[in-house]
Formats: sequence, C-alpha cells, structure tokens
Amino acid sequence: MIVEGCAVASMLGLLEARETAARERVEDLREEASRMTAALEAAEIELDQRVIAREELVDALAASAEETTS
Repeated sequence: MIVEGCAVASMLGLLEARETAARERVEDLREEASRMTAALEAAEIELDQRVIAREELVDALAASAEETTS
C-alpha cells in the first residue's frame, strides 16, 4: 500500500512539473506574440508612411509637369 502511495505521489509530482513547464511555455509565447504584434504595428506604420510619401511625390511631379506644359 505504501509503495502505491509513493508511486501516485511521484506521478502527481511529475504531472505538476509538466503543468508548470507548459504554463511557462504559454507565458513565453504570449510575451513573444505581444512583441511580434508591436513590431507588426510599427512596420505597418512605416509602410503607410512610405506609401504616402511616394503618392505625394507622384502628385508633386504631376503638378510640376502640368505647370511646365501650361
């Protein structure tokens, strides 16, 4: 009977250790996902700025070309 109790306690300890490891992995992945979300948002802002800059340049060149031909 005592041997069975030790085996159960040992298995319970093993399961608790695995649960703790899984919980830590989940937290690490959440933190990584948060960092990646922030990086994605920054990249999207930069992309938007580049698109606007290009569009403004195209508009300015078109206006300059119209003035030259008028």
